[in-house]
Amino acid sequence: MPKIAVFPGSFDPITIGHVDLVERALPLFDKIIVAVGVNNQKHTLYSLEKRLHWLEEVFHSDPRVEVGYFNGLTAHYAHSIGAGYLLRGLRNASDFDYEKTISQLNHIVGEGLETIFLISQPAYSHISSTIVREIIKGGGNAEPFLPPEVFRSMNGK
Repeated sequence: MPKIAVFPGSFDPITIGHVDLVERALPLFDKIIVAVGVNNQKHTLYSLEKRLHWLEEVFHSDPRVEVGYFNGLTAHYAHSIGAGYLLRGLRNASDFDYEKTISQLNHIVGEGLETIFLISQPAYSHISSTIVREIIKGGGNAEPFLPPEVFRSMNGK
């Protein structure tokens, strides 16, 4: 049975921290599905289509990484595609406290779904999509925090 992990998130936008996490996790799994969770009550800066396009561009060269999206519970999505694992990154102690609770609930709801945590590299521990969105909205230079494909797309290059 293949080891399939889902890396869920809003990816609004995807950052170099997200990319690093996927690249570091690839040796652990046969396939990682980077999946955008759609929450109609959350206002995003970028459309679902744009975020999916960026994910496809960033990971196009590795056939072990697929891109998807889902509505509803992450655990239900993982079950529907045969994934036994969730991949999550931890930047700090606050992330750990939050993610620990969610992982315990997902284990119950997902009927044994396991969450694998990777600690952020120190160079990326300060980066979040929220911070990057604020930089973009404020007219700052977000290039150091974005994959090159995303930065080029944002700037029409």
